[in-house]
Order: sequence, then C-alpha cells, then structure tokens
Amino acid sequence: MEFIDSLVLPQSSEHIELLHYMLMLVLFLFIPFISIIFGGTTLSLYFRKKGIDENNHIYLKFAKDIIEMLTINKSIGIILGIVPLLTAILVYAQLLHTAKVSVISYLTISFFLTIISIILIYTYRYSLSFKNIFDSIKDQDSNDPELKEEIKKFKKGNQSLSSKSGMYGHIFLFISLWIFIAAVTLATYTSDWGNENLFSLLFSWKVLSRFIHFIAAAFALTGGAILFGFFYWEGGRKNLSDDYKDFVRRISIRITLTASLFQPLFLLLNLFALPNEALSASVFGYSFLALFLLFLAYHYLYAMIKQSTSRFSGHVFYVLLFTLLALIIKDQLAMGNATVKQSVILNAQFVKYLAELKGTGEGAEKLSGEEIYQVRCSSCHAFDRRIVGPPHNEVVPKYEGKKEQLVAFIRNPIKVNPAYPPMPNPGLKPAEADAIATYLLDHFKKK
Repeated sequence: MEFIDSLVLPQSSEHIELLHYMLMLVLFLFIPFISIIFGGTTLSLYFRKKGIDENNHIYLKFAKDIIEMLTINKSIGIILGIVPLLTAILVYAQLLHTAKVSVISYLTISFFLTIISIILIYTYRYSLSFKNIFDSIKDQDSNDPELKEEIKKFKKGNQSLSSKSGMYGHIFLFISLWIFIAAVTLATYTSDWGNENLFSLLFSWKVLSRFIHFIAAAFALTGGAILFGFFYWEGGRKNLSDDYKDFVRRISIRITLTASLFQPLFLLLNLFALPNEALSASVFGYSFLALFLLFLAYHYLYAMIKQSTSRFSGHVFYVLLFTLLALIIKDQLAMGNATVKQSVILNAQFVKYLAELKGTGEGAEKLSGEEIYQVRCSSCHAFDRRIVGPPHNEVVPKYEGKKEQLVAFIRNPIKVNPAYPPMPNPGLKPAEADAIATYLLDHFKKK
C-alpha cells in the first residue's frame, strides 16, 4: 500500500517497543467490541427469525433488546469499531515496513468491509425500533384509507430493510473478521512471508483454527455481555417480567458456557502451532493465565446454574473480558518474538536515517558505540536483565581482553546458549561492530 508506506517514518528500537504496546492497546478496544457486535448480531438475527416463524413475542423482544443493548449507539461504533482498526493498520505498517508481506493489504480490505458491516448493522438496529413505531400507529384508529395504505407500505419497506441490512451486515462482518484474523496470523508466521495468497491463507489450518477460536470467544463474551447488561449494569434492567428474565438468564448462560467450553482446546492448539521463534516464557504464561480465567468463568457459570441466580453476571463478564485481553497480549508477544529480525532491519534504517540527519557522509560508522547500541541492540539486550538475549553482565566478562572475538561474534553470531533464541545477524559494518564491542567492554568495566 503505497499511500500507507508514505506515512511510515524510521523507527528506533524504543519506538518499535512502544508501537507494540500501542498495538496491544488498540486491539484491547477493537477485538472485544467487534466480538460482541458479531455475536450480538448473530443472536439477534437468529431469535428474530425464530420469533417470526413461531410468532413468539419473547423471541422478537429478545432479538431487539440484544442488538440495542450491545451496539450501544453509533458513536461507540465509530470509536471502538473503526478508529482502533485504522490505528492498528498504521501501527502494523510501521512494524512491517519494507517486509515483503501482504498484511497491510489484507487489513485494509478488512477495514473497508468493517465500515460497511457496521453501517448495515446499525441500520438493522434502528429499523427494529421503527417497527415499534409502525405497530403503535397501526393500533390507532384512522378513517383515512390513504394514510393506512402509506403506513402499510412504509412498514413493509422497513421490514425488508431490517431483514436485508441485518443479514448483509452479518455476512460482511463475518468475512471482514476472517480476513482480519488471517492478516494478524500471517504477521506472526514469518516463514510464510512472500509466499502467501489470500485464498490459500484463509483456508489454511492455522487461520481456520484461530478463526474458530475467535468465534467461540466472541459468543462467550457476547453471552457474558448480555448477562452483564440485563442483570448487573446499574442494578439490572427494571420493569421486566419474571418469565422474560428467566428466559434471558437461561439462554445467556447456555450460550456463554457452550462457547467457553471450546476455548481451551483451540487455545492449546494455536499455542503449540506457533513457530519456534515466536515462543517465550511470557507467551506460555499469558496462555495459562487465560486458561485459569476460563476455569474461573466455568465456576461462576456453574454456580449460576445450580443456584438459579443471576448474581454472578458481572463476575462472568469481567473474567471473560480479561481472558480475551490475556489472549491478545499472548498473540502480540508472539508476533514481537517472531519479528525480531524485522525489528533489526528497521533499526538499521533508523541508524542510516539518524546518520544522515547528523550530516555524516559515511553513515552510521561516525556514530558512537553507545548510539549504535541503543538503536541496534537495546530492543533485545540489556546489561542487568534478560529481554530476548541474555544479560550482558553474564556474557561480556568472558570477552575481557578478547575484543576481537567479541567483534567477530557481533558480526556473525552463532547459537551458544540453548536457553535463548539464536541472535540474528545485525548486518553491521566492521567499524560499527568494533564501536559496539568497545562500548560493551568499557560499560562493564565501569560497573
């Protein structure tokens, strides 16, 4: 995407780290919201059709209440459904700049489909409100046959609009989310970069398994959101019949529990399918945190079923929400691990850009060892703690008096410690590697 590429600026290692945190933040906003919109639209369309087929007013009321409650208002649709996705595209463009991969193109397709789907879904939501208006007018006596005919015509048109906008909005959102999941999956599987096409990617097992996991998580969170909205938020909804409350509670618990039961299986499948370079202790840690939270949700749901109560509605929703956030962090950490080489390339471009700003004709060789270290090495290394590689305080001592060996290792690294991933070749010039080695040895001696 040439237009998006034109907005990209050279990034230092610190900026790249901040971009990963920013990506997590915008996905925290986008994924839970769009999951609830997808799940809520699906359930609303299902119960609306069932209510019409069976002439059941409870189903019809539930369909209307779901979509009104979960979509909130159109401003929220823009703030949480469109703006974060656009921001995510810009962040991915920065992180994957110069990489021969179609992630940005696929995310852009998903973005436009999401806009269309949100417009259609909110049209569906408001058309259901119009139905009540037409029904109330119908109940009024009128001696004007032309007025009756006009009302009948508008009511029929509204019903058609409601049906079509809801159905097409749901279809567009389904396709949009499928492409979105494919794009973010591709960002982590660097071995597939440059060899993918959209059709084969969509139907690859790694994307399908992640998409099914997403659908299960979406329905679980939607069920939790319905319980939260009906029984917890601001003390729960008032002026509802006991029969209707019991119906909502039973249906919502059933949806939430059924969808939640599938999540551990897909979580583990997706975890162990990650490429080796994407794995780390943090990735496993957040995966098992998500599993723990899921089992906590099962506990609350079981208590609600056994006691026939809605008392734990808020607990269920919050636990499932934090489960989804843990999964988002896990996926972003995996992507960060898998794209370390890409980050090194971006650092190299930043060094060149910085050298040009300083007016050094020979580029980065004129920079100090500390400056080169900060932009090329600090994203993976630190003196006193492990990041990706080992702490320098543990490895630099063995190179005291052996600067040439340290320079040779920096220029052509090899895997030494099996507890750490192999260091990618940073592509440094001899003078750059020498400057970094001098900085490392001098900095260690000062400690």
